[in-house]
Amino acid sequence: MKKIEGFRCVECAMECGLADAKYICPRCRGNLSVVYDYNALRKKFSRKSLKADAERSLWRYLDILPLAGRSGIPPVEVGWTPLYRARKLGEALGLKNLYVKDDGRNPSASFKDRASAVIAARAFENKEKTVAGASTGNAAASLACMMASSASKPVIFVPRTAPVAKLAQLLAYGAVVLRVDGTYDQAFDLCRLACDEFGWYNRNTGYNPFTREGKKTCAFELCEQLSWRVPDYVFVSAGDGNILSGLWRGFSDFHALGLIDKRPKMVAVQAAGSAAIARAWKDGRPIRPVSGKTLADSISVSLPRDGAAAVAALNQSQGFAVTVSDREILVAIRTLAQGAGVFAEPAGAAAYAGLAKCAADGRVRGDDSAVIVVTGSGLKDVSSAMKAAGRPHDVGTGMDSVRRLVAREKIS
Repeated sequence: MKKIEGFRCVECAMECGLADAKYICPRCRGNLSVVYDYNALRKKFSRKSLKADAERSLWRYLDILPLAGRSGIPPVEVGWTPLYRARKLGEALGLKNLYVKDDGRNPSASFKDRASAVIAARAFENKEKTVAGASTGNAAASLACMMASSASKPVIFVPRTAPVAKLAQLLAYGAVVLRVDGTYDQAFDLCRLACDEFGWYNRNTGYNPFTREGKKTCAFELCEQLSWRVPDYVFVSAGDGNILSGLWRGFSDFHALGLIDKRPKMVAVQAAGSAAIARAWKDGRPIRPVSGKTLADSISVSLPRDGAAAVAALNQSQGFAVTVSDREILVAIRTLAQGAGVFAEPAGAAAYAGLAKCAADGRVRGDDSAVIVVTGSGLKDVSSAMKAAGRPHDVGTGMDSVRRLVAREKIS
């Protein structure tokens, strides 16, 4: 079955064949989106076929992924992460139907494993010798994880601000790590130049059109895990905007296939100092660079590389963008952990901070159903987590100090 018809440009809408472009639009250099033959897919992909499939990973959706088969699939289990009904959090916000999708439970503890799994498989199918990518840490760690058992080791470009925990992951997985004396955006551009010169396969988010294909599988899972009841809102943090556009693509695929009868409103949550997508959506203008300054390193981006697709997703879904401060993000780390048992890195917790602000403002109401997508584990950035969590109680080695603490803290 030929399931892919070609590409369509996100910006100028030009269509071309798979052989006519590898990364970006040959006319306007905009990002590309994969075009599927939905009529052909409907013949074998349905609710019934999914119900009969015992596999619990993103590969249960192989029929609607850009791969010829299973030959290049990494050996680790990616996807089908838990979805929790967050009653305690919901009660605090006045929301009756709140859910938390914990994608920090993926192999490298990040949502980005979804994209990297598909990229690694495509690289294998197409006999790419070397895969390279730029990242603040999560996308790089996920690629290194997906390719850890392969003969070829990925080349990773990270900014000098990449958290130590993410660097440790990269090095442990055996990647070739190039720490760039600059920002994420500079690492992104340097990676692109290196790929062009050495012929490496470029995994970069918002450049390689197949990263969005892996990320859309989270939307597929949400539909199934909610028994095909599509939520009213999906809140997700946004840096480059590729997760947001990927989720929207997933809901749109299922809608085109007739598996769901509506799509959710997408909400982009950005750090106030790194809010290029939010500004572009609000002003109705093209994406423009911002400072990118925020403690949430995973969404610290000056120029979002998939920003146009993200803004389009907000507009098409009748959603919106909201910004939150770094302080609100830190509070959200603690609130999510204590209210839902989910330990999120700053970027992951930002989604909850955005929802809390919208619930307080009345933009999301009590009967609305909402999903928060937590994109990474708090173990990715322990220093930020400690700022949010506070300090332990120091006691001596005897019971007297324990008794004093118990009395002072009124522990019963």
